Amino acid sequence: MATHTNSNLTLQPGREGGLDEYERAREDRPPFVLSYAEVKLLGIAGVGFFLDAYDLFIINPVATMLQYRLYGGHALPAGLQGFVKASANIGSVIGQFTFGFAADYFGRKAVYGKELMIIIVATIFSISDPTGDLSPAGSLIWLGVWRIVLGIGIGGDYPMSASVSTDRARLRKRGTMLAYIFANQGWGSLVGSLATIIVLACYKNVMDTKGEVSKVDGVWRIIVGLSLIPAFGTLYQRLTLPEAKRFEAAREGADDESAFKQLEAAGDDRLHEKTGTKEMATVNTTGSGSDVEEGERGRSKALAAEKKAHWRDFFVYFSEWKHARTLLGTCLCWFLLDIAFYGINLNQNVVLQQIGFDGSSGSDWERLFKIGIGNLIITALGFVPGYYVTVLTIEVLGRKWIQIQGFLMAALFLGIMAGLFHSLSTAAFVVCFALLQFFFNFGANTTTYCYPAEVFPTRFRASAHGISAASGKAGAIISALVFNSLAEDIGTPAVLWIFFGCCLAGAVATLLLPEVKGRDPDVIYAEEMKAKRAGLA
Repeated sequence: MATHTNSNLTLQPGREGGLDEYERAREDRPPFVLSYAEVKLLGIAGVGFFLDAYDLFIINPVATMLQYRLYGGHALPAGLQGFVKASANIGSVIGQFTFGFAADYFGRKAVYGKELMIIIVATIFSISDPTGDLSPAGSLIWLGVWRIVLGIGIGGDYPMSASVSTDRARLRKRGTMLAYIFANQGWGSLVGSLATIIVLACYKNVMDTKGEVSKVDGVWRIIVGLSLIPAFGTLYQRLTLPEAKRFEAAREGADDESAFKQLEAAGDDRLHEKTGTKEMATVNTTGSGSDVEEGERGRSKALAAEKKAHWRDFFVYFSEWKHARTLLGTCLCWFLLDIAFYGINLNQNVVLQQIGFDGSSGSDWERLFKIGIGNLIITALGFVPGYYVTVLTIEVLGRKWIQIQGFLMAALFLGIMAGLFHSLSTAAFVVCFALLQFFFNFGANTTTYCYPAEVFPTRFRASAHGISAASGKAGAIISALVFNSLAEDIGTPAVLWIFFGCCLAGAVATLLLPEVKGRDPDVIYAEEMKAKRAGLA
């Protein structure tokens, strides 16, 4: 493996002795209290997950609106409906693999922001769907194809945002930062629901009073197009984000655990290109000009050799069972979670029917508006609260405990809903569903995102995170494609029992994973390399 050590890896002058008084004061704060730099990083990285939830879950009301625009209010063809709903997740698998490997190979700075550019282009083409010129099926295919492209960008955001955040985060609040970033999914769903009912309210006169239901074509385009605002708002910040010190050290071959301990002590608040000078990992430039040039050439050669050896090192690392077992655990847990999580959330019509907000009565506008209100209720009840309980407790309870209890509690409420599906009162069903969503998010939906970012060393973090996230999206695709047909064949309660089994299996699969609270994977990796060199010697 490439194990050369950069002997010139040094801290800034005056920082070698540890934290200064101001930094020590910051250490006394609870992990969920963020500094200005952390809040800014949260804004830069969190917008991707806001858009993830907004774009993925907005497809439910959009699909309903397209029924009125393309099929006169009748249901969309089952195959095309499944394709449109699954398309973004199909693209996500591609994006997670591609951007994950690219981030480790080319560097975060070289790649970050490109996924947001893909999201912007795909959104523009999605709302340009020529529904008046194409057949109904052709319009759905157009939308589905561009949502695949959209999914590539959304999927790429998973390993990218997780990596750029973890590379900069302190160990004591690393999980908190990741949970904060992932919590933007809750806000994305909530804002998507609000946007739906607000835009529909603006169209009430033309659609309901005048009866021009075809104007719903403008409603869904506005709702989808609103996601461009936060995307454009953070694009520049992503494109100019400098490389993290921790990634620079890992890429340049620092395999001494003391180097990463110094990094942890010094912190890394660089969020602007102008402050992105290499204070951390620099070659010694105190000699003559020729010495400096020689040093730069040597450093360039070392980086080239490091890139060349990257894939070999990656496969060697994961050829060891203890590392392969961890990757298997992160992939399996995320896969099992997303079968249940997306099975429920991409098919909320089942829940809306149970609580009386499925839009089965009233005028066309009233039906759409009632569905929008139902989606808002579902989101507000369980999504946002669960994420923030995780934010507040993740550094205390640990990731493993939260993930296991989240899987088990989700299984409990899925079992209640499946066993009493036809006898639960509306109020009881709403309570069960809200608690189910709460324990999805105060549980595995958040921790499966955190785990790959925290358990693997910086050199392989983005790749491993991309593989894990893609495994999850494979589960989401299965749910999106087979839920409706399976529910028709065996009944909705039986499908809920399948989700129940997935959650139990997820709790068991979590036992493959170590607790990562306070664990620095770079230090552990450096110690492993030192032990191997000693053994070879």
